[in-house]
Amino acid sequence: MAILQTDFLFLAMSNTFPKSEKLKSSILIEALFDKGKAVTKFPFKIIFLQHANPSHSGIKAGFVVPKKNFKSAVKRNRIKRLLREAYRRNKHTYFNNIEGNYALMILYLGKEIPTYDKVEKSVKALLSLFLEKISHEKSK
Repeated sequence: MAILQTDFLFLAMSNTFPKSEKLKSSILIEALFDKGKAVTKFPFKIIFLQHANPSHSGIKAGFVVPKKNFKSAVKRNRIKRLLREAYRRNKHTYFNNIEGNYALMILYLGKEIPTYDKVEKSVKALLSLFLEKISHEKSK
């Protein structure tokens, strides 16, 4: 069976993290920290908020590493790159069948620079807890 070029492009694009999925709206970020709910799996915390804004469809994600714990911007950026990569590689397994629009902010709470393996394992556990929490809230 021959694979068409369009099929290949669709498969390759499923693991991307395009600009449309990045949380950049200051209004949405402010609402997220004011009214959002949280799930923690040390050394990460996810703050989430369901929103009904049609211009912001699907899941929007942002990543934070506090300056209080890491003074060096190089270290903060390194951790954020690790977080984004772990999220990008695993989001399709968790968010394929999700209903609704959510804004997510993933925070790193640790004091040391983690390895990618630890980040990926923790992000998977965190996303699982997030899905459990939203499914529990929907069942109420």
